[in-house]
Amino acid sequence: MDIASSSSHATSPGPLAGLKVLELGQLIAGPFAAKTLADFGAEVIKIEPPGAGDPLRKWRLLKDGTSVWWQVQSRNKRSLALDLKDPQAQDIVRKLALDADVLIENFRPGAMEGWGLGPDELLRLNPRLIMLRISGYGQTGPYRDRPGFGVVAEAMSGLRHLTAEPGRVPVRVGVSIGDTLAALHGVIGILLALHHRTAHGVGQVIDVALYEAVFNCMESLLPEYSAFGAVRGPGRQRPARHCTQQCLPLQVPRLCADCR
Repeated sequence: MDIASSSSHATSPGPLAGLKVLELGQLIAGPFAAKTLADFGAEVIKIEPPGAGDPLRKWRLLKDGTSVWWQVQSRNKRSLALDLKDPQAQDIVRKLALDADVLIENFRPGAMEGWGLGPDELLRLNPRLIMLRISGYGQTGPYRDRPGFGVVAEAMSGLRHLTAEPGRVPVRVGVSIGDTLAALHGVIGILLALHHRTAHGVGQVIDVALYEAVFNCMESLLPEYSAFGAVRGPGRQRPARHCTQQCLPLQVPRLCADCR
């Protein structure tokens, strides 16, 4: 092992060093996207409401009064407490956006516009700004005003239909997979927008819907229905050669009788 080389790699700046990110989201999807950028060197300023801060601070198991989940989600970030309903706080956000490369938010559609912080206003001030917006159903369309949660997105996308046994109700995956998939789609969009900005000099608005992000991962469900009218159900729906993935624990290296 080359100790010098390993040490140099550990202390070298990440590939996103110098990228300035303003995070206005809370809970899971928006902060996960910002955390991913921060993990690779981006400078992230997280805006939290005064007082209790991001609700994730008190979710699940607490250590010294703070959620360990929040500590993971907020690593490599700096926090600033602002009440976004306050005009003075809105002015501070506009000033921060002037110098930012990326702004991330996951409020209900229309909230940012109501605070005078919508893309029309912010991109007018900083045409190079890239704005990631994550919501349940996107910024436009008939469902835009409905509350959007990862668990609902997982159901609308078809994932919950598959995570069950035949004849029983669907079950939750066990983690916030809908929020996480949307966040990762948002990060991909940010990287594409950065490449576009390098070529053309202007920022973009990225609109990510929770349910679309999960739907994008539904593999062959849609083409199977389109081509064959086949509707995959929960449980053992794969061809026989894949039966061990459905019938047995992964650590059992043998075929069941149905697979022969």
